[in-house]
Amino acid sequence: MNHDISIIIVSWNSVEHLRNCLGSIYQIKSRVNLEVTVIDNASSDGSAEMVSSEFSSVILIENKENRGFAAANNQGIVRSSGRYILLLNPDTILLDDALEKTLGIADNHPNVGVLGCQVLENKEKIQNTCFSFPTPLNIFFIAVGLSKLFPKSHFFGQPELSWWDRKSERFVDVISGMFMLVRREAYEDVGLMDEAYFIYAEEADWCFRFWQAGWKCMFTPDACIIHADGGGKSTRQIASKMFVQMQKSLIIFNRNNIGKVACLLTKAIFILSNIIRLVIWGGLAPFNQSALSKATYALAGLRFHLTGREPTV
Repeated sequence: MNHDISIIIVSWNSVEHLRNCLGSIYQIKSRVNLEVTVIDNASSDGSAEMVSSEFSSVILIENKENRGFAAANNQGIVRSSGRYILLLNPDTILLDDALEKTLGIADNHPNVGVLGCQVLENKEKIQNTCFSFPTPLNIFFIAVGLSKLFPKSHFFGQPELSWWDRKSERFVDVISGMFMLVRREAYEDVGLMDEAYFIYAEEADWCFRFWQAGWKCMFTPDACIIHADGGGKSTRQIASKMFVQMQKSLIIFNRNNIGKVACLLTKAIFILSNIIRLVIWGGLAPFNQSALSKATYALAGLRFHLTGREPTV
């Protein structure tokens, strides 16, 4: 095993972000021995061609269809050789010695299976990455707005740990998938990501399995990256589909990891919240384009939970 870190980037129609991300990796004068793999999920914007022509040392896997986040990452993981595997979003930029710092911290904490770092939206704003497991109670707090109404509450703010400023080291339930450094021994212990998740909650499921196997998930503020697209360009391209996919993934998480009752409770919460959203935003839709979009998402969600039909866009 010759590499310290195997970086895996899954990309879909993110050519400019991907170019900047890869550029940031190779511009850093790092003493970390790297291999970089890009899995292109059938992009139509020239992403694969850009990687081939501008970053010849990158291992490129071109999928003929969009296989989703978990399945595409698994393609890179099984071909990796590093002591650590770093899942990295294409819309991130590595800063300074982020790789050296996270590698050193991980080496000094042999019981940590997954390590995340501080994520900046800009020079002034730290993004609230890392969160608690999406249990029915946490999903309910988000669905009814209690987590936003009381962000400083350690009870109501638990879903996204909104009371925590991300300036201190701590163990967390879930490390965000945009920068997820995974120890090879931990991965070999728990296995690949669950491909039942197309997108969303796959990192929550993986972290749940790491904790169950005795590995810790830890956040450090000592290394930083920039998240250049806080809104999520890839998922915005098919907003209704992603809104439904998020709810579908959270139901899968509760079914697989917590149990049947939790699964049914989660589904009931989504049905009720979509009905409320549809009534409120539907009433405002004739006067506001944003309200119309939100009503459309709620209708798509309600249709999925009642009929199983998923939106195509």
